[in-house]
Amino acid sequence: MDDSAKDWLAAELQETLDEDVEIELEDAVLSEEIRRIYRSHHPDQMDRKLYFTELLRLQSELIRLQDWVSHHKEKVVVIFEGRDSAGKGGAIKRITQRLNPRVARVVALPAPSDREKTQWYFQRYVPHLPAGGEIVLFDRSWYNRAGVERVMGFATEDQVEQFFQDVPEFERMLVRSGIRLVKYWFSITDEEQQMRFLMRIHDPLKQWKLSPMDLQSRVRWEAYTKAKEEMFERTNIPEAPWYIVPGNDKKRARLNCISHLLDQIPYEEVPHEPISLPQRVFNPDYEREVLPRELYVPQRY
Repeated sequence: MDDSAKDWLAAELQETLDEDVEIELEDAVLSEEIRRIYRSHHPDQMDRKLYFTELLRLQSELIRLQDWVSHHKEKVVVIFEGRDSAGKGGAIKRITQRLNPRVARVVALPAPSDREKTQWYFQRYVPHLPAGGEIVLFDRSWYNRAGVERVMGFATEDQVEQFFQDVPEFERMLVRSGIRLVKYWFSITDEEQQMRFLMRIHDPLKQWKLSPMDLQSRVRWEAYTKAKEEMFERTNIPEAPWYIVPGNDKKRARLNCISHLLDQIPYEEVPHEPISLPQRVFNPDYEREVLPRELYVPQRY
């Protein structure tokens, strides 16, 4: 790496450190007691500067992947599943943080409407699949039927069985159509989920993440475990295998997931037209009008 590249990397790293401080202050408003307990359960935390250095390096590779997908009109679907609070959202946020939202977009569907409940189960997911040159990340997916819908009684056992019979062929159809399908399951322990739920309860900035459904997932931990095991057994197909991301350590989980995702796709450098900044055109007869003060946002900071 030449000196100019090193200087750029150092400057970008500092900007990243500043930019991500607000994202990483996840226990800023927690009580000291909750913070102390959490840290005691994670004594081997990754060095913060090393984490950001690696994150920035991987994000630069994600940009290369994005350019390759866009240039070759590839279609990529990445599914993120896992228990509540397992870290799916944090990983998705770091993947998309520096990407073009016109290329990489996140799909997080709400509960189905009454109309959608009468449709073919996969129907509401199909419109969100990528066209050429797009990456779609599903923050939960059609696997809701094998997990939350089954455990919470929103789907009958007949519907679940039909899903298990249909989903392998559905995913094979996606792959045959040219979609690159990658499926991740973020795995955390019982104790880690309990700790993260307690943190959310005591953190006003994160209480919105706790729904009655999330709280029920604590009660039904074992039912979710059994559902997950059958899901792996019946939907882990060669065309679209499952990949498990150990998630107790959030930072390592994010880096491992991104690194693995990059390994799954044979992207390479694509040609770029050289970019040069054109000269601004100055018109000596143009006079800029003074806009009314009330149009401006108050300068409070």
